[in-house]
Amino acid sequence: MALRINLEEGKKIYFASDFHLGTPDHLSSQAREKKITSWLTEASASAEAIFLLGDIFDFWFEYKKVVPKGFVRFQGKLAEIADRGIPVYVFTGNHDLWMYDYFKDEFGITVFHEPQELEVNETKFYVGHGDGLGPGDGQYKKLKKFFTNKFAQRGFAMLHPSIGVGLAHRWSRQSRLANTSHEDTFYGDDEHLFIYCKEIEAKNHHDYYIFGHRHLVLDMEVSENSRYLNSGDWVNNSNYIVFDGTSCNLVEYKP
Repeated sequence: MALRINLEEGKKIYFASDFHLGTPDHLSSQAREKKITSWLTEASASAEAIFLLGDIFDFWFEYKKVVPKGFVRFQGKLAEIADRGIPVYVFTGNHDLWMYDYFKDEFGITVFHEPQELEVNETKFYVGHGDGLGPGDGQYKKLKKFFTNKFAQRGFAMLHPSIGVGLAHRWSRQSRLANTSHEDTFYGDDEHLFIYCKEIEAKNHHDYYIFGHRHLVLDMEVSENSRYLNSGDWVNNSNYIVFDGTSCNLVEYKP
């Protein structure tokens, strides 16, 4: 069933993705966190709803009684926005797929683990993070099945948080995003997510397909009256997508 939002006149829907808080180091992540909270403050002034499309954290695992420390400014801003009655929706990404009930219980924020259909007035969206969708990438798809396996999750949860989170941060420091300032390669019509959008569009029309994951700022025509937009990441860029009731646009955030 599609998520439905009634967009009032003068209000907007905001989408952003791939903050990757935690990489490549604490100081740069803290500066990025302040920039993100500044954007959230400005966006919330006109927001009907805010969608954060995954990889918000470079690593996130919710133990039964423990969550990773840090980024309290960001979490506090989410709590403030939610307390004002503005719906915030978070999608898990491949770096923070181990979200469970912390955001729901503490902030009243809905967390999605799969792409969702969204209807805003008469406009139809298909929204998600984007990992593991479309053709190819078989190695990651197998890895994701392992990471989402209940037994694997329980096994990791048995590690002391200092060990488990430490291992995850060590792995994160080896990632391509942490070791380069360059964006991912653009594959044109062979982009996996673009192919995926065209496959979905052939079965069920959507006006907009909105994803993250690729760390590329993209606006591609899926069909004559359908577009695929990607907001990119906030490590190398700071773009977001805004829907004003008439059209969707990519905007670079400049505080």
